[in-house]
Amino acid sequence: MSKTTLPAVISTVLLERIDSLALHLARRFLVELDTYRNETQVPFESIRVSCARNLTLMVRQFTSAVPSDPESARETGRLRAQQGVPLAETLHAFQIGFEYLWSELVTEARRHPAVTDAMLVDLAAEVWALSGEYAVAVAAAYREMSSELMLQREHERSVLVEALFTGVIADPATLGEATRILGLPPNGRYVVVAADVPAAGREALPGIESALRSAQITSAWRLLPDQQIGVLSLPEARDALALGALRKHRTRVGVSPHYDALTETPQALHFARLALRGLGTRPTGVARFDDNPLAMLVAAAPAEAERMVRVRLGPVLALPYEERTRLLETLETWFSAGGSAAATGARLYLHANSVRYRLRRIEELTGLSLTDPAAVRDLGAALEALPLLAPVSA
Repeated sequence: MSKTTLPAVISTVLLERIDSLALHLARRFLVELDTYRNETQVPFESIRVSCARNLTLMVRQFTSAVPSDPESARETGRLRAQQGVPLAETLHAFQIGFEYLWSELVTEARRHPAVTDAMLVDLAAEVWALSGEYAVAVAAAYREMSSELMLQREHERSVLVEALFTGVIADPATLGEATRILGLPPNGRYVVVAADVPAAGREALPGIESALRSAQITSAWRLLPDQQIGVLSLPEARDALALGALRKHRTRVGVSPHYDALTETPQALHFARLALRGLGTRPTGVARFDDNPLAMLVAAAPAEAERMVRVRLGPVLALPYEERTRLLETLETWFSAGGSAAATGARLYLHANSVRYRLRRIEELTGLSLTDPAAVRDLGAALEALPLLAPVSA
């Protein structure tokens, strides 16, 4: 289908008025579009310049046979994405612009007898087709820029989170800017989380930031080859919510003690990793450093912990598999039952005398008395360290 064009005189008249037309259209945007009224976000001069460029391009398109070139529209789409104007409002602005220009074109065309109603009807179809083409160009450029900005922000956040965990950020000004970008309060109550990833490049806690945000808990995360680590701003009243969100994931998670200054984040990461190591061979679970400080201390010194296990429980570990397992299970249950043979028997479905027999057998093998507090302390520490050892063969 051939392209319908208006006489060049119309183009000349409208182009002479383009600055006043652009100013009028820009002011109309302020009335009809909420975001455009925010001068800080979208400077009025930016709106006026975009209106002038796009109106000029469209006038020439309607009054000449040159192919359409929506580059100006794409530029506007990229700019509005950078300014944070919603895509819907950006597209609405173009719709308003096309309606406004069409009205001006028709008004001017009526002054020229050479322009017939049939020409205007044919041109109308082309105008709205061009409107659709521009909308596609604007949306595509907007989304491309939004994706680019998102990647930039994610990279910036990742770098800042890494700086927090490595202690690079120390001065108050830099720390304040970092917390602003990360969305963390500059002061508060924080914890660090460390979780084992299922494979390099895969998150251990997919969707955790969004889940915590829903619980009004701000967090910032970093994915490492072997772990996913994060710092949480955690008001005391939301501890249970955070733990609940973490426990929904079938993985191993360590949580640091609470701390008050973000400059302490590197030490908190160390504690979170100790808590994670304290899970031993358990395939899943959430371990908080403060829940069992002894286990954390054991995890902090694996070589010394292994020696302690060998010294305190070596004779028991040397037994055949079935007897070894039976005695260790009894001893662990006895500790968890508060040293009560009766409670231990109830949990293991044994008579209390059978429990006492097994405990005496442990005393004979280790040379330690379970009535001696120091011996009980040593055996308890050895049991905490036992998961850190390589599995003992059957």
